[in-house]
Amino acid sequence: MTATITAALAGNPNCGKTTLFNALTGARQHVGNYPGVTVEKRSGNVKTDTASMNVVDLPGTYSLTAYSPEELVARDFIVDERPQVVINVLDATSLERNLYLTIQFMELGAPMVLALNMMDAVKKQGKTIDVDKLSTLLGFPVVETVARTGLGKNALVQQAIAFARQKEKTWQPLHISYGPVLDPILNDMEEVIRESSFMDQRFPSRWIALKYLEEDEQVLKLGEASGAKGHQQLKTVADKAKEKCFTTLDVGPEAVIADFRYGHIASMMKQGVVKGDTTHQRIHLSDKIDRVVTDQFLGPIIMLATLYGIFYITFPIGEIPMGWVEAFFGWLTNAATAIIPESLLQSLVVDGIIGGVGGVMGFVPLIMVMFMAITILEDLGYMARMAYMMDRVLRMFGLHGASLMPFIISGGIPGGCAVPGVMAARTLRSPREKLATILTAPFMNCGAKVPVFLLLSAAFFPDNAARVMFVITIISWVVALLVAKLLRTTVIKGESTPFVMELPPYRIPTLKGVLIHTWERAWQYMKKAGTVILGISILIWAAMTFPGLPDESANTFQEQRTGVEATLAAGTTDQQRSALEKDLMAIDNAEAQAALKYSVAGRIGSAFEPVSKLAGFDWRTNIALLGGFAAKEVIISSLGTAYSMGDVDPEASEGLGARLANDPTWSRATAMSLMIFVLLYAPCFVTVAVIGRETSWKWAGFSVVFNTSLAFTLSVIVYQIM
Repeated sequence: MTATITAALAGNPNCGKTTLFNALTGARQHVGNYPGVTVEKRSGNVKTDTASMNVVDLPGTYSLTAYSPEELVARDFIVDERPQVVINVLDATSLERNLYLTIQFMELGAPMVLALNMMDAVKKQGKTIDVDKLSTLLGFPVVETVARTGLGKNALVQQAIAFARQKEKTWQPLHISYGPVLDPILNDMEEVIRESSFMDQRFPSRWIALKYLEEDEQVLKLGEASGAKGHQQLKTVADKAKEKCFTTLDVGPEAVIADFRYGHIASMMKQGVVKGDTTHQRIHLSDKIDRVVTDQFLGPIIMLATLYGIFYITFPIGEIPMGWVEAFFGWLTNAATAIIPESLLQSLVVDGIIGGVGGVMGFVPLIMVMFMAITILEDLGYMARMAYMMDRVLRMFGLHGASLMPFIISGGIPGGCAVPGVMAARTLRSPREKLATILTAPFMNCGAKVPVFLLLSAAFFPDNAARVMFVITIISWVVALLVAKLLRTTVIKGESTPFVMELPPYRIPTLKGVLIHTWERAWQYMKKAGTVILGISILIWAAMTFPGLPDESANTFQEQRTGVEATLAAGTTDQQRSALEKDLMAIDNAEAQAALKYSVAGRIGSAFEPVSKLAGFDWRTNIALLGGFAAKEVIISSLGTAYSMGDVDPEASEGLGARLANDPTWSRATAMSLMIFVLLYAPCFVTVAVIGRETSWKWAGFSVVFNTSLAFTLSVIVYQIM
């Protein structure tokens, strides 16, 4: 039996680490979350003739000082799980900067193999890297790789396995001199740590001392929680060191530490590790492109055109497979109707289960096309440019450049989805900016809301439907930014974090990488949305079906129906027969209305009517909006049922639009008020669940109450003014 080796795959963001992970593991991957946090955990298996290697793809990080959940997860995995080898992936085109993380791994003592990635780009720049010399200077293997083509992956696996076996159970921390100011202080701190056995079973003693000087939040909390005398001693020494550094060097200890680490790297580079064209005057292709795409005036125009293009191509490309999915669920509906006799069971299966799940799954092709386009832009390197350009605007409202993508994915350009949008906020380093982004992203014009707006704008504003859709989209952005500003100046106060984002060189995405990332995102959507919507659909069906009309009321309608049927049976003219058939239909509709109003949903809708009338909503509209709390996709079908139209296909909503336009209780003011409310009120149940998972259920509840209150207030204002 071959031995199993655990390897941690680590590196800076945008170094090609995930592409290499996909190249190594292929389809043998598992995706989940690290315990207690929302950071994604990916692992996969690589097998050779002599060993099986479990590769864990750690989150991208620039440092092992825990400034973000990603950095904390990466560090804790290395420290607590103690993998047999760390495969450190570097962007070889920026070797000195990427080696900064390598040095920190070495100070921790982790056994390591270096993967010099993007070596093809290094050669295009006219450079060469002396791999053997770099390996000698570092003291561990260095392998050249090109992740997007798979070049060097086999050699990397062989070197990792061999080095893991050679260095098994031996961790040897690197000792760097930090100069005449800090070295004596570090020595004193190490002595305190050794004498008090202060966390030195988990971390190297010198590394603990460095973290106290860097004011690492997690290490300080661990020290305080331990209650050991060593914590206070180290804290006192660290405070004195900070004062001394500012007095003598005019900078803090963390800056001194960073300078000496880079100095250590520079000393290696001076020994001829990199050769060739190393001048900084050369303008590479990425720089030339950035001069255009990040230009002050052209950049935003290109960005808007690109984002619009995503949704412009999404519908034409996704339309055909979307038709296949709809046809399948249509066939499934007909089959269930034919097999199951007319009964409550048939209604449950057809209307509740197939109708509910089919309504969500019908959007999967569109979602996949959208995700594929976004993945291509991410792998290409353009998403970082978008965040870079928008940071100045978003910062004015207490957000961050990295907040842009959650907004866009949530429906910043109509058609997104708040579920992956909220999840995309994981990229924000600041918890406060992340929270503000998560709470405001659901205001965007997601794909589930779009059919409602199309229906109402076409029915009540036929000559200006496109303009109304544009105005609704602008309103979503304005409200999201203003609410973000309100939150950041009240309940989520805090300083904005600096915008530090690497602009990676442009790279051609690989088909394999794009397909893997697209499928992962789409599968998460199907699992989360499909399963939850199934339960919601059954609940809505039950609420609109039970308890049913009392026998007395049902008998009254039956007596009316019997009378009309008796007249029909007696024989009439064609004109009279047509009128009587209409009477029968009117009786059926009246009975359906009465049954609906008597149902649980009808009673709740009627209970809210005295208040909802302020915004122009009657009890039937309230029922549809109650369904929208669960999933915005069901608003149109709920409106159709509530207005006695039976099952309504959201894609063929002209009939419903005409009914609403001709209904005396509806007007342009009602339509506009409803659009504002649907745009802004509580996120759907799936989104609320994701918000709860990404933050806490307290904030998830806040989003429901606050968003609904804001939506109703603005809807009342719009209705009363119009």
